[in-house]
Amino acid sequence: MTTSARPPSALSAAAKPVFWYGIPHGYAKLDLNPPRERIEKLARELNMLPADQRAQASQVLQFYAGVVNALNAQNVHMCAVGYHPDDDGTIVTSTLTISTVSTSGHNAKLVIAGLAGTAADHPNCGMRPLTLPCGLGYLVEEKKRTVAPGRDPDNPEGPLRGDVWQGTVAATGSGTPDIILVQMVTPALYLADVYRDILLGVAYTLTFTDPAQSAPELGEPSMNSAEAAMRNDFG
Repeated sequence: MTTSARPPSALSAAAKPVFWYGIPHGYAKLDLNPPRERIEKLARELNMLPADQRAQASQVLQFYAGVVNALNAQNVHMCAVGYHPDDDGTIVTSTLTISTVSTSGHNAKLVIAGLAGTAADHPNCGMRPLTLPCGLGYLVEEKKRTVAPGRDPDNPEGPLRGDVWQGTVAATGSGTPDIILVQMVTPALYLADVYRDILLGVAYTLTFTDPAQSAPELGEPSMNSAEAAMRNDFG
């Protein structure tokens, strides 16, 4: 599956996308720009629910609206939630986002090259350089404690917190002055190696050339280890 994205300054119906990427199997995209008609339909359906269900559904709708507003404010172009079966029969979740970060007039390629160079010179800093098909990039990994969604922060018990693994790939290319961030977050810390491979697999699909303009070659295309791992793990 190939999806395109436009820079924040070009979000108009006539604007052409400037980068493309693939979404792995098992991920459902969140609509970050739901049409007004859909919101109005949801509101009508909400009002038809019994009172006890209406309150719960209203909280879910408000949470969704808050998430969408927050993602749009951070120039997130795509957000997808992954649901995959674990070995014990439970479901593990993850969130994949692709966003852009302005370099405030600086050359994005030079910024990436500088950070990738820092990662290469300081291998213990939590970063490592990457050579992607679209150009130079770098990977950052960290495990951190964060506020979990679904709990009112004003609750007397305080917000619910949990540990997550977060991986971020940064890259850039011709056609955009911005840095592209591909980010994966999951509470399944013990599957960090698996989700790192998925993250890298998505990053390796990042391109600034329209795939529709590329003639397909005969035969099975070769895959690097990250792409192969993504396909093997999740279809």
